Amino acid sequence: MASLTPIVDSAVDTTSNDLTEAPKRTFGLAGFKPRILGIGTAVPGTSYTQEELLDKFRVVDPKVRSVFLNSAIQRRYLTLPPEGIRQPESQGQLLAKHRVQGLDMGKRALNECLKEAGAEVTDIRYLVCVSSTGFLTPGFTALMIRELGLDPSCARLDVVGMGCNAGLNGLTAVAGWAAAHPGDLAVLVCIEACSAAYVFDGTMRTSVVNSLFGDGAAALAVRAGEAPAGARADLPELLDFASCMIPEAIDAMRFEWDDEAVRFSFFLEREVPYIIGAHAEGVVNRLLAGNGLRRSEIAHWIVHSGGKKVVDSVRVNLGLTAHDLRHTTDVLRDFGNLSSGAFLFSYQRLRNEGVVRPGDRAVFMTMGPGSTIETALVRC
Repeated sequence: MASLTPIVDSAVDTTSNDLTEAPKRTFGLAGFKPRILGIGTAVPGTSYTQEELLDKFRVVDPKVRSVFLNSAIQRRYLTLPPEGIRQPESQGQLLAKHRVQGLDMGKRALNECLKEAGAEVTDIRYLVCVSSTGFLTPGFTALMIRELGLDPSCARLDVVGMGCNAGLNGLTAVAGWAAAHPGDLAVLVCIEACSAAYVFDGTMRTSVVNSLFGDGAAALAVRAGEAPAGARADLPELLDFASCMIPEAIDAMRFEWDDEAVRFSFFLEREVPYIIGAHAEGVVNRLLAGNGLRRSEIAHWIVHSGGKKVVDSVRVNLGLTAHDLRHTTDVLRDFGNLSSGAFLFSYQRLRNEGVVRPGDRAVFMTMGPGSTIETALVRC
């Protein structure tokens, strides 16, 4: 792999918290900030501790066991065959799992989200579904419109294959559409049946992946414009987004065909945590400087639960505390890496904690293949 030299945005001083001469950016249309109305999450009905998974798949290699047991993960929700590795699932069976389990989790997350938002499925005018754990044509948006009875004229977008960062890519699309259509409801649904992308071959490469990912779905409802009568006036606002792709690390995370296993397989380079950490400060500083803010003015940090080393690398490079990332590490502990929807599980925990004050600023950060870091600025 090519040398991974951090990319520094010349408009931002990434070595300090000081503001620099960066252009101010306002996302969406003036006066029509997209607001978060509701959030929902869902997981499968079966879960396993790391020790139970090692026993289930008869893993005795001490190196592989160490990867599982030192992952900072206690439990994950997965849909696994009862036979374990004796009868590994075919690619067709995995794709069927992606569709069936993904649709079930997605519907439950969406219904929970709409209940909090005080909305019905027929109110949805724009639906974005994000997934990287399988491929469907037609995709989850079409299936959910049929299964849940959404208006067939609902606009839709399927974001497929972008990986763990894709939740914020989808949210960018949802926020932009909502800002351009004030008063109409837009919904993001992240659907990741990660157990539909597992390969069990005993190698360290696949063992790292198998030790990390869990199944889950998350949904977020967004609307711009004046709040309807009786609705809360202090709903969180989506203010801005900023991205950073690292082209020289394009192969560091990839989902590719494995000829030997006769199925797709996910691959992570060992350098991934350090690649992400080296570039985190630049994109965050650019996001904040463009909005006249310093890192010290951010009250809440919602970072993708990508893995212990990734989270630690981001924490060190951004000068954050363990408390700042408590929801990120708690979601990793209780669910594993949920791919694109993980940051919404963390945001839901922040919301439920009851510590957010009106006007607080929050930064969302996700990272994934590309290699890519996505960020969002939120006014709570």
